[in-house]
This record gives sequence, C-alpha cells and structure tokens, in this order.
Amino acid sequence: MNYLAHIYLSGDDDLITIGNFMADGIKGKHYKKYRKRLQIGILLHRHIDTFTDAHDTVRKSTKRLHSKYGHYSGVIVDILYDHFLAKNWNQYSEIALAPYVDNFYDSLENHYDLLPDRIQKMMPYMMTDNWLLSYASIEGISRVLHGMNRRTRNRSGMHQAVNELETFYDDFESEFTYFFEELRHFSKEKLNELNQKMI
Repeated sequence: MNYLAHIYLSGDDDLITIGNFMADGIKGKHYKKYRKRLQIGILLHRHIDTFTDAHDTVRKSTKRLHSKYGHYSGVIVDILYDHFLAKNWNQYSEIALAPYVDNFYDSLENHYDLLPDRIQKMMPYMMTDNWLLSYASIEGISRVLHGMNRRTRNRSGMHQAVNELETFYDDFESEFTYFFEELRHFSKEKLNELNQKMI
C-alpha cells in the first residue's frame, strides 16, 4: 500500500502513524533505535506490506500490469489503490479527507525532529503539492506516476499507467474494495497485537 493507506491504517495515535509512514527507509533492526510507539508503526507497516504482497486480489491487479511494467507493477498498484481510498474516503472515515490530511501534515511538523533525513527532505514537496489529497483525482495520480517515472530515470514508464487505470477502472476499484476490507480487519488486529506485545 502507499502513503495514504498506511497512514489511515495506523489508527489515531500520531506517533504510530508517523512510524508507519516513515517505515520504508528503515531496514532490519534499525527500528529499535526509535521510541516504542514509532517502533509499533514501523512494524505495523511491515506486516501490512507482507499481507498485501501475498494477497490474491492484489496479485490479480498486479498481473494486469506486469507484461508492460514488470517489477514496477506492484508499486503502481499501491498508488492506484491509494486513489480509490482517497476517492471513496467518506466510506472509511468520518473526517473529510482535506482536514484529515492537514492534521497529518501538522503532526509531521510537530514531530519533525523524530523523522529520518529522507522524510525531512521529502516533506516540503509532499506538503506543497499536497500529494495525499491529490490522490483523489486521476490528474493527481497521473502527476504522482510521472514523478515516480522520473525517479527511475524514465526507465519504468510508470507515467503511462494512468491509461490502464482508466481502461480497467471498475476492475481495479472492485479489487481494491474487496481487498481493503480484509486489510482493515488484519491491520486492526495486528495493531492491537503489537500494542499489547510492546507495552
């Protein structure tokens, strides 16, 4: 899953949410140098990724892209699924997406000193272009995919995946909806388990 889903699946604790958000760049046992609630977020992120990568529905979405995008297909599906979460946000949260995202950005600023350098450097771009809110539109997803393609030095062709999104829109959306219900249930149980284990 991509940024918005990881943030959403973290619950209401700011530090757990930040830990989940920043987890990608923290490898192996390096998570142990952070405070406990950040550790919980990092470990939750890893469990979410493992569950997602092994799920048959996600693999069905990924397979649709694989012949054209190869090993980038999983990254693309993560981004597309964030689109459907953002688009259908009111089905998953009582707080509207715009204020939810603003609250998250405020939390990042309030805990800036806890963030890895990579996240500190990324924050201004993320907030200025309002990545999380932009996921709700196809235009926003197109900008994200163009940015990801640039990061691969234009090797991935990921910017073209908006075509598959539009062509197979209903298929991707139904796959996301089915999968995300299972992921929500899994994440809630795993978060409770981590909270009890790491008290």
